Amino acid sequence: MTKRSRRKRGPFLEFLHEHSLSLVFAAILLLWIVLYARADAETKWGEFFGNAVADWSGSIFLVVGTKILYEKGSVESRRPRGHFANPVVDFVYHHSLTIFLIVTGALWAFLFFNGNAGSKWGHVYGNILSEWVQMIGIVFLTKRLLEHGSKESH
Repeated sequence: MTKRSRRKRGPFLEFLHEHSLSLVFAAILLLWIVLYARADAETKWGEFFGNAVADWSGSIFLVVGTKILYEKGSVESRRPRGHFANPVVDFVYHHSLTIFLIVTGALWAFLFFNGNAGSKWGHVYGNILSEWVQMIGIVFLTKRLLEHGSKESH
């Protein structure tokens, strides 16, 4: 350990230190949301901000979601620990990453398909839905497929 890491921090500073990546990602996402809310979606900047909202939503999920949730057999997820006696609880635990993506993806799909797809936020919902479908695909594909030379492949 370095001298710096041995220094005693208060609980608040320790929290900031241990979750700094998540907090910065959340702040950046909030910035994109505010900028998009104030922008004209018909301009290049407005379109850029809307795309940034979707992209950073996916990025923050990858940072936070893969830290908390599991997907058995996926290299994109951390490894589940142990098993539960109840097979339903065990299944949910070992596939919580996919379940979360499917449930929240269904919510994004509901917003997209029940709203005005041509509206300002309709574009963002569509982009977020696309991002979620891509993440579900990555989780499923990395469970079975390999890529020679990639550190993510087993």
